[in-house]
Amino acid sequence: MSQHPAAPAPTPTTDSAVATVARRRDWWRDAVIYQVYPRSFADSNGDGMGDLEGIRSRLPYLRDLGVDAVWLSPFYASPQADAGYDVADYRAVDPMFGTLLDADALIRDAHALGLRIIVDLVPNHSSDQHEWFKRALAEGPGSSLRERYHFRPGKGENGELPPNDWESIFGGPAWTRVTEPDGTPGEWYLHLFAPEQPDFNWEHPAVGDEFRSILRFWLDMGVDGFRIDVAHGMVKAEGLPDLGSHDEMRLLGNDVTPFFDQDGVHDIYRQWRLILDEYSGERIFVAEAWTPTVERTANYVRPDELHQAFNFQYLATHWDAAELREVVDRTLDSMRPVGAPATWVLSNHDVTRHATRFANPAGLGTQIREAGDRELGLRRARAATLLMLALPGSAYVYQGEELGLPDVVDLPDEVRQDPAYFRGAGQDGFRDGCRVPIPWTREGSSYGFGAGGSWLPQPEGWGELSVEAQTGVPGSTLELYRSALAVRRQQADLGAGDAVEWLTAPEGVLAFRRGDFVCVANTTGAPVTVPAHGRVLITSGEVEETGGEAVVAADTTVWWTTA
Repeated sequence: MSQHPAAPAPTPTTDSAVATVARRRDWWRDAVIYQVYPRSFADSNGDGMGDLEGIRSRLPYLRDLGVDAVWLSPFYASPQADAGYDVADYRAVDPMFGTLLDADALIRDAHALGLRIIVDLVPNHSSDQHEWFKRALAEGPGSSLRERYHFRPGKGENGELPPNDWESIFGGPAWTRVTEPDGTPGEWYLHLFAPEQPDFNWEHPAVGDEFRSILRFWLDMGVDGFRIDVAHGMVKAEGLPDLGSHDEMRLLGNDVTPFFDQDGVHDIYRQWRLILDEYSGERIFVAEAWTPTVERTANYVRPDELHQAFNFQYLATHWDAAELREVVDRTLDSMRPVGAPATWVLSNHDVTRHATRFANPAGLGTQIREAGDRELGLRRARAATLLMLALPGSAYVYQGEELGLPDVVDLPDEVRQDPAYFRGAGQDGFRDGCRVPIPWTREGSSYGFGAGGSWLPQPEGWGELSVEAQTGVPGSTLELYRSALAVRRQQADLGAGDAVEWLTAPEGVLAFRRGDFVCVANTTGAPVTVPAHGRVLITSGEVEETGGEAVVAADTTVWWTTA
């Protein structure tokens, strides 16, 4: 009988190996991309807010973790009404994060370490402090600048009612009435998110011209790609028709709506792809496209459009073998005809961390306000990560998940900054919990985040989950991630591809083969016995082998090689 601990020691990744990965063709098809939320990653100047220089100082950590690229959430000049997703100037860095010189240095250092840099692009809306919008308000009705947004007269006898019945994703009407320069109530403007985020009118040619110029600006700076925020938005149905009877507006709904997933967005992406293909180095586009089905998601990654699209259907799937197998099959079947890689993601800056989602009963959605069973959640999260990294395609890791961080569900109301929290019916008002700055050290005013505290309070005991506390500790979640990413690079049958061979397995267990590689994930709450498939590469929990069989602990994923 042999026993296998939760994770073997990782194989070190050399600088030359990372550089080789960065240079290979089609790198994005099996890349592991790490999301950095700049506010909460590392603070270099002690003001309590993360910044570009802080990120730059931690790039060696990301190189050693074993990721291929780093996606940076917005750091543009912004009033920060929605944590930077309200952009006032797309060609400037907000002073809280640094300068353009800092951005340039970060990109150069990342490339020297073999890491690629992907930046956020926010084309659906701007800030209400964008120069275009400020001028549109100042010039009044009839201004040509108003045509670059969605300004409309209101309904009702005196225009006192919104132009249609659309609601904001953050709660409340999707329209705000302006006060005209003469002081009278005037037109209304559309904002699918906060009132400080007016939607662009993509039917106006100046909007398309501006964003093509913005793309070139950052490509010339050396970025390796763009993550497109609200990629399914931008184009609205002609005439902005009423939605009629509907439930609360959600990013991930069951139907195409007059403002989401309109077919016209694809013409925009075909134009953008022509620009991207002019540049060397295999730059990429990644779509944040919340679509009703993975089949419609596949439309965004046709050969002449974008390279990847987030798989939110997978993110929203419960820790259940049957449900997971169904969404894996549907994803692979949908991506195969368009020749695009599948993408897999478990956490990001907009949803409850999966270590907390899986700590709670199924069916509560992606925004959960209860801590749940912490031990259960972490065990499932570790297993879910190994399952995700074993699937063919590209995977995304959200900062701190490699530490097993839970959501901070008990933040005091007075410190919350998510704009949806203050808008009553908003569905995503508790996103601050996944944005709390991550811990680097066991001690210090902000556990190594910075010398001046943190913009959101960190929980007591956060230091025991820190990078320092977990580094070199066998079985820690950090070492599990390091080991898994090292093995993923070493195994030729992991990463790129478009299919899995499902194996017979007990109820509640997923088992599949990819060449000489076998993955088994036990999603049940009890140990299961399965065939031993060769040599254990890595496991998220305990596995005992005897007589050609393996007993896999509850909520545990195992990787084997038959070579």
